[in-house]
Amino acid sequence: MEYSNQHSEHHSGAECNSKLGAIGDALYVIGGKWRLRIIIALKEGGTRFNELQRMIPGISPRVLSNELKELEINGFLTRNVFTDIPVVVEYRLTSYSSTLDPVMGALVEWGEMHRAKIRQDDRVNAEPIAHEAIV
Repeated sequence: MEYSNQHSEHHSGAECNSKLGAIGDALYVIGGKWRLRIIIALKEGGTRFNELQRMIPGISPRVLSNELKELEINGFLTRNVFTDIPVVVEYRLTSYSSTLDPVMGALVEWGEMHRAKIRQDDRVNAEPIAHEAIV
């Protein structure tokens, strides 16, 4: 069970389970609706909680807070508290977060390909219906 551009021979059940476990771990860490969006917002320069919330439409404060905690636990960002008045909390990506760059690039490439495929399928499936409606 190899996921690359090359076809490979069959793997043992243990190897397959190991790879499935690794995929599960990756999806647990970066999966969901918000985590990659938060990382992208931080790359674009958002550092404070309210800035991040403005940069990510639709995310609630509670969800943002929980997702930031999970990203911190998993080593993708640091939380810095400045005790000036008023207290300021800033979030910064760690160098480890850059290990996601190839993953995000692959997701963008696949997402663009998939969107084009769906649009093409919609056009192909819609054509006979539109033609029948004319007749």
